[in-house]
Amino acid sequence: MDLLGTTTIFLLVCISCLLLFTTWRSTSQKQQQPPGPTTLPIVGNILQLNPWNLPESLKKLSKKYGSVFTICLGPQKVVVLYGYDVVKEALIDQGDNFSGRGNLPLTDRLFQGTGIVTSNGETWKQLRRFALTTLRDFGMGRKSIEERIQEEAHFLVERIRNTHERPFNPAQFLVHAVSNIICSIVFGDRFDYEDKKFLTLIDLLDKNDELQKSIQIQEKGNGHSEFTTETLSRTTLDLFLAGTGTTSITLRHGLLILQKYPEIAERMQKEIDCVIGRDRSPCMADRSQMPYTDAVVHEIQRFIDFLPLNVPRSVIKDTKFRDYFIPKDTMIFPMLSSVLHDSKEFPNPEKFDPGHFLNANGTFRKSDYFMPFSAGKRICAGEGLARMEIFIFLTAILQNFTLKPTVHHKDIDISPIVSTLANIPRPYEVSFLPR
Repeated sequence: MDLLGTTTIFLLVCISCLLLFTTWRSTSQKQQQPPGPTTLPIVGNILQLNPWNLPESLKKLSKKYGSVFTICLGPQKVVVLYGYDVVKEALIDQGDNFSGRGNLPLTDRLFQGTGIVTSNGETWKQLRRFALTTLRDFGMGRKSIEERIQEEAHFLVERIRNTHERPFNPAQFLVHAVSNIICSIVFGDRFDYEDKKFLTLIDLLDKNDELQKSIQIQEKGNGHSEFTTETLSRTTLDLFLAGTGTTSITLRHGLLILQKYPEIAERMQKEIDCVIGRDRSPCMADRSQMPYTDAVVHEIQRFIDFLPLNVPRSVIKDTKFRDYFIPKDTMIFPMLSSVLHDSKEFPNPEKFDPGHFLNANGTFRKSDYFMPFSAGKRICAGEGLARMEIFIFLTAILQNFTLKPTVHHKDIDISPIVSTLANIPRPYEVSFLPR
């Protein structure tokens, strides 16, 4: 056999070995990936899931496939993490690997991966660092922010007082009050609740594309920068969306729950009267002396399970997780509901019970399972602000008013309107009776 023939055979053998190795590796890795239900072409597992209550569908699948499993939403492969241990292991113990932001069509359309919430890589790192630094410079974590919240709580109380005990839906009042905190940080001042510019700004939160088109800024500087007009304006929008919607909805949930359980509201008011009285504004220093009120605030956030799926993550590189292989860029659902409603940590998790955060002697009980703001590298940047707002606003309202529902408290439905991404409270009206 001549040299050419020998070389050809050698090359064919090498190519064959390479193809066999690649096929074996692909099959091996596929076998090592988390289990899950059989997928159908194009639609994946969509026909096996309830799109109107995806968290419940995933809960059922976890009973069959375990705490780490795979589903396919159309062509999109998603690894679901169900339970405290796996969520903690991923978001905290392997936080760097799981620090990517998963992509959903809705968020892609709204934010296009440019803001602090949806961006990835170096863009996300710089924008998050910039946002946290700027918020601290503007008073985040300092007494000045607390004073702004106290001031806004005073305006909110006076606005409620002007309803003269008439029943009304408090949703807009709460949205305006919480939005004004972000306005005071970003713009340096609050708005009057009837200010047309303020009302327009709130409307624009739901009209992101139009808002972005209205912004004209000259960009200067040499070389590549993550701080473009688009990224900075969308980061500002992220602050408004995250800093307004989540907190105001939590407060709406809270007021509805307290109507359902007037005995809990009464016990909170007794603690408020004992520690704060009626003549001064609540402050964060009071919280350590108010274990029951603190427990109720925590239980509200646990019970409502506002973002059951969490905001989707992704792995930024090929990752070995437990006994499984998760390829780079795979979307991850770290299920917050599986942590917040863990029956071992919170007995009868479907029941609203402040005792979940109280020790036997009545002192406040901390729990590592309390993750309403997520955990790890992508934990909510405004967690500290939101905690202050929820405590001060709710305490100020109960300090000044007794809640009077429009129906008998036993008939109040506190179950949320379930959606794929968030649990929203049912609309209601309530009267605020001055104390």
